[in-house]
Amino acid sequence: MLKIALLTSSRADYSIYYPLITELKKDSFFLLDIIAFGNHNSLIYGASSSKIEEDGFTVKYKIDALVLGDSPESISDSMGLTMMKFSSVWRSENYNLIICLGDRFEMFAAVASSVPFSIPVAHISGGEITLGAIDNIFRNSLTLMSKLHFASTEQYKNEIIKIIGEERKNDVFNVGALSVDNLKNIDFLSIEEFKEKFNIDLTRKSILITFHPETVSYEKNEVFTDELIAALEELDSYQLIITMPNADTMGNMIRIKLKDFINSHANAIGIESFGTIGYLTCMKHCEFMLGNTSSGFVEAAFFPKFVINLGDRQKGRIETPNIYTTPVTKKDILNAVKSIETAPLPGNCNIYGDGNTSNKIVEVLKKYLSVFIIN
Repeated sequence: MLKIALLTSSRADYSIYYPLITELKKDSFFLLDIIAFGNHNSLIYGASSSKIEEDGFTVKYKIDALVLGDSPESISDSMGLTMMKFSSVWRSENYNLIICLGDRFEMFAAVASSVPFSIPVAHISGGEITLGAIDNIFRNSLTLMSKLHFASTEQYKNEIIKIIGEERKNDVFNVGALSVDNLKNIDFLSIEEFKEKFNIDLTRKSILITFHPETVSYEKNEVFTDELIAALEELDSYQLIITMPNADTMGNMIRIKLKDFINSHANAIGIESFGTIGYLTCMKHCEFMLGNTSSGFVEAAFFPKFVINLGDRQKGRIETPNIYTTPVTKKDILNAVKSIETAPLPGNCNIYGDGNTSNKIVEVLKKYLSVFIIN
């Protein structure tokens, strides 16, 4: 039995992890410890570690290292505190492998603190590019700290190899995206069940909106938010379902402005956390997505669902034909809405695998993990 630590820092990455956690828990080859940190243990962000437990999983460690605030100093302090708190975990546990996902600063800090302990790391979703976010730096750093790599497309696999070197290409696997596993296997809520659970009527024409800060040019975020809200003012024929932003630089500013808009508009609804099934059900039934979230690339391509992708936060990701990327201005947003309202949906946009990613990852772990431990 191999002892694995799986790191989850937010409701978003837990939703992606879900099919993999399910497979690992079923397999007696692995002893899985889930470590929840970052946003998971904050009431402000929905205390989503409880959602993990509601799904029937045990959380071995709940690490509270989130410093309130959205300034660069707060982000840096959170990173330092995360590293300090994780050092005692790595010291006390004899893990054979750490599994991490994505590109968040909290994830970077947790994994960086493991480096002196020489614990092998497997990284999911490396090789992707987001030029409008400092996440790009953290993602590539996680790639360099990892021994095993699971990419979601062949293009991203090749990007990983560029970072770690051709001599390590056999450590990189194109397994597809875990999000597609969720979509292939999920029991979506019916419209009636969704309304009962969230008091939102998806028979109404709805836009699913998620807008995060651009953390490279973060000083522009207030202007961007005002432009988005100005566009939303004009979209009064739609039900506006707005999910709250991450704990990024200036995220609280966006949160406050969006909540003020929601409180003063009867057609706007604010959601802290839908959970995996709720979010994907909402995506399935909405008219289109608006914002700058990565789910507008992977999950939206599966249905497919039109996406108005705002600004540069996701710049560098593969853009499938369902995606309209536009500057964050009222005029450009409303023009994109008009284009989508009259355009036919493209055909198959899914480039992220066949929905068997979790099984592929488990198979690789079984085959290669003992080699990494020896080395």
